[in-house]
Amino acid sequence: MLKLELTLPTAAENIALDEALLDACAAGEIDRGVLRIWEPDRYFVVLGRSSRPEVEVNLEACRREGVPVLRRASGGGTILAGPGCLMYAVVLSYRDYPELRAIDRAHQFARQRLVDSLSQWMPTARTAGTSDLAIETVEKSLQKFSGNALRAKRTHLVYHGTLLYDFDLDRLAQLLATPTREPEYREGREHTDFVANLPLSHVQLITALTTGWQATELLTEWPQERTQAIVCEKYRDDPKWAILQQFQTP
Repeated sequence: MLKLELTLPTAAENIALDEALLDACAAGEIDRGVLRIWEPDRYFVVLGRSSRPEVEVNLEACRREGVPVLRRASGGGTILAGPGCLMYAVVLSYRDYPELRAIDRAHQFARQRLVDSLSQWMPTARTAGTSDLAIETVEKSLQKFSGNALRAKRTHLVYHGTLLYDFDLDRLAQLLATPTREPEYREGREHTDFVANLPLSHVQLITALTTGWQATELLTEWPQERTQAIVCEKYRDDPKWAILQQFQTP
C-alpha cells in the first residue's frame, strides 16, 4: 500500500483530497491502495453527507469563533477536527478485497484492522456501535476515541476517520449539538463523558497506522488537480457543501 502524509492549508482542501484519492484510484491513476494521514492545525466541523447542520452543530458558536462547517461526500455522523485529532483515510480496491462490497463487512474489516494495529499500546481498544472505536475504562464503560465513515464507488471505497489523542474535548460541547442518532453504548452521556483521548503520541499513532495497513511506499504524486476541482465545484460557493465558509483569521 502507498502512504501519503499530507495536510493541506484549508479544511475544504483536506476534505476534497480524501475524495480525490478515491476518484484517482477508481480512474486507474493510482494502481494500489493508499493510506493518507493528516492533522489540521485549526478547528473545523465536518458533517456526513446527509447530516443536518441546524440540528447537529452549534452554528452560532461556529460563526462567533470562525470555525468552518463543511460537508463531506461520505456518510456517517458529524465530527469536529482540529489539533490533537489525527485524521486518516484508506482507499481499498474491491479487486483486492471483494468482501468489502458489503457495507457492514467494510466497517468491521477496517475498524478491526485499526484495533489490531493499536493493540500493542491499547489492548482495551475495540470496535463499538456501527462505525466507532472505543476504549474500555476501569468502570467497564466504553469511551469513544474514533469515529469513521466510508464512501463506496464501483471499484473502490474510501474508509476514513479520526483518532483523538490530544484533543480539547471541551470544544465538542461548545461547537457540536448532541447527535440525533446515538449508539446504544453512549448511554445518554454528554460529549466530555463519552469521548476520550488515547494516551498515545502522534508518532505512535502514525506508526500504528503505517504498520497496520502495511503502507511501505510513499505516494509521491497526489491528485492536485482533482482536489482543486472538487474544492471549486463544492466548497467555494455551494451552501450545500460549505455551510459556513472558511473565514478564520491568519
